Amino acid sequence: MSMELQINLAQARKEKPAADKLGFGTIFTDHMFVMDYSVEQGWHNAQIMPYGPLLLEPSIMVFHYGQAVFEGMKAFRTKDERVVLFRPERYIRRMSYSIQKLCIPAFDEAFVVDAIKTLVDIERDWVYGAEGTALYIRPFIIATDPYLGVRPSNTYKFMVILSPVGAYYKEGFNPVKIYITDEFTRAAKQGLGDVKTPANYAASLYAGEQAKKMGFTQVLWLDPIEKKYIEEVGTMNVFFKIDGEVVTPALSGSILSGVTRDSVLQVLKSWGIAVSERAISVDEIFAAYDEGRLEEVFGTGTAAVISPVGLLRHGEREISINGGVTGELSARLFDAITGMQYGKCSDDFGWIVEV
Repeated sequence: MSMELQINLAQARKEKPAADKLGFGTIFTDHMFVMDYSVEQGWHNAQIMPYGPLLLEPSIMVFHYGQAVFEGMKAFRTKDERVVLFRPERYIRRMSYSIQKLCIPAFDEAFVVDAIKTLVDIERDWVYGAEGTALYIRPFIIATDPYLGVRPSNTYKFMVILSPVGAYYKEGFNPVKIYITDEFTRAAKQGLGDVKTPANYAASLYAGEQAKKMGFTQVLWLDPIEKKYIEEVGTMNVFFKIDGEVVTPALSGSILSGVTRDSVLQVLKSWGIAVSERAISVDEIFAAYDEGRLEEVFGTGTAAVISPVGLLRHGEREISINGGVTGELSARLFDAITGMQYGKCSDDFGWIVEV
């Protein structure tokens, strides 16, 4: 795909809120990226334009059959006032994997990364420098054929919107409470569990709301067959530190290949800490707790980076992890990854891309 990126700047700019008023995903910047697809033209009409409503027919296929994918990444303002992205190529590569399963046509990854860099550069004033803030980047593709019938669409719209954000969880970096459900399942192997499509998140809503009513932050899903093996938390991959070794469920076709998950694995290995990607059962976790071998539990994800887990509940049993306080390794990982993102420590992995 060879095309030019057209730029149409907004005539008026929005008022920017104070950093402590950001929240997560409720405020949007002045511009967005849009690109269209048709069978005849391929991907075309790439432009950066003022953020605003879309004019769409009510019959377009995404509304009825859910053919869509999305991604989520962040831009940061470093301590020396640079604006940087964290592993953008890796996120867009994962998006390319997702579109295969949703029968969406391939796009030029390098062009999209460059378009995102241009968009963030235009909106760099929206990248706050306060600790814990970032500019959340949401690329997504929707099927746009006005057609009521089950087949892949012939037309699509690729968009990128930006949102300045604070902490994802109200707890911030304090430990969260997780409910392990064996009543509901989210995804099965060889389905859509390993891609970022809205269907996965719709499937998690009911169980997530039930958990919140009981005072929990998120649901931890078990495998859908035996309801025995740990898979992932609703918005995070999950890690367990047992006897000094860090264990995380292996990618098995129903778990999202998290970019932060991969980053944590690489950082841990560089520190010489034993790491294992394997099947791990909920019974093993509770047995390790009973035997005094379960040292830490934490989740990883783009939104929260590292989220320590202070309490797990399964059935009628609750266990407090590390006395309900943030563990040493969780804190060290959080400091290492956010340190790279905010330019407070060296990037030894080549993950930081300057805008």
